[in-house]
Amino acid sequence: MSLVDEISEYLQKGRAKNVKTLVEQAIEEGINPKIILNEGLLSGMMIIGAKFKNNEVFVPEVLVAARAMNVGLSVLEPKLIEVGNKPIGKAVVGTVKGDLHDIGKNLVIMMLKGAGFEIHDVGVDVEAATYIEKAEEVGADIICMSALLTTTMTNMQACIDQLKEKGLRDKYIVMVGGAPVNDSFAKQIGADFYTPDAASAAEVAKEAVLSKKS
Repeated sequence: MSLVDEISEYLQKGRAKNVKTLVEQAIEEGINPKIILNEGLLSGMMIIGAKFKNNEVFVPEVLVAARAMNVGLSVLEPKLIEVGNKPIGKAVVGTVKGDLHDIGKNLVIMMLKGAGFEIHDVGVDVEAATYIEKAEEVGADIICMSALLTTTMTNMQACIDQLKEKGLRDKYIVMVGGAPVNDSFAKQIGADFYTPDAASAAEVAKEAVLSKKS
């Protein structure tokens, strides 16, 4: 098994120390940082994402794999900057106003990172204007909104309405998700995509950004 394959394997097992050591070793051996990222860290996280989607692993396994990925990324990041590695897109992610749940949001962030996105996490209880300000500030491609309560999901519409008012609606791909949210609600408020889980969110986001940029 190659060093890069080992990184992927240990990441899937959530073995952060092993991932850190192997990433350091791969850098020392002169392996291209982009290969370490794509074929080691990201491929491992995408495998976990697919297993999560198929109910083969659950939230705790995803969280430890994501922690291992973040440890590997922190070692690799300076090298990626050196070689000018660009993310496939930028996403602003948060839980809407009135809602303090963050597990779903954090899972989406991990999967988006695994798909190669640069993430800007605006946290929980987020005002509509905050999503837009952050998206404009960082030059985002996607705005992702999460809600876990039926009482707060209506706040997703406020963000879309404000985007329209500012003439920015076509500039951003808007994705929504969370337990009470469904496809018909997403269509009703004018969102671009609804996805039922974090792994699907990453797949859809990647396809949407790549097709918009092509």
